[in-house]
Amino acid sequence: MPLKILYEDNQLIVAVKPAGILSQSDGTDKADMLSMVKEYVKIKYDKPGAVYIGLVHRLDQNVGGVMVFARTSKAAARLSEAIRDHEFAKRYYAVVEGEIPITTRGTLVDRLAKDETARIAIIVNDDSGREAVLDYTSLGVLRKDGRDRTLVDVRLHSGRFHQIRAQFANAGHPLVGDTKYGGAPAGRAVLALHAVELAFDHPVTGAPLVFRDLPDSGPFAKFKIPAL
Repeated sequence: MPLKILYEDNQLIVAVKPAGILSQSDGTDKADMLSMVKEYVKIKYDKPGAVYIGLVHRLDQNVGGVMVFARTSKAAARLSEAIRDHEFAKRYYAVVEGEIPITTRGTLVDRLAKDETARIAIIVNDDSGREAVLDYTSLGVLRKDGRDRTLVDVRLHSGRFHQIRAQFANAGHPLVGDTKYGGAPAGRAVLALHAVELAFDHPVTGAPLVFRDLPDSGPFAKFKIPAL
């Protein structure tokens, strides 16, 4: 599978992960982005032996969009620190069940805990959870098969496990295709969530960087997708 590369230098590679591809290997023979990026560097630069690529963040298997990988351990450490310090700006487009009137803006604030057995995020009302905050804007509404669906622009203020999925489900608008959180099936294994923008400072030069990619298939195909 050819990689869609948005940027590369001697410290970073920014690529687009297709939905359905793992971020890193799960021990099976399924394709994963980390291995694909390593193979890309090995072939392009004729690297002998093992190639170092640092995985500094992940996207769920059925989520597509922008990912950054480190080409050096120094870059990996600095990027990881920036993520911990909430210095990465992450923006997503999602398609959710139900109508959220166009141009509606809102903020979801919850406390999330992780159910390790079920591998889901749950909303809690005590200190066992961590605060999860996101802003959203409705970009459009359409009706399909007798059901309303809304395209939303989501900006994360925290990066909790399954945060967008759990918070919108709790708000009564599960993501299309997200059967784990109450969404209607979308035919094949599709989750209507795409990482459309990633912004951060270069780990060595400090230069501000912004990378974007728009979805154009699956549950997004019927919507007029706004440019970023």
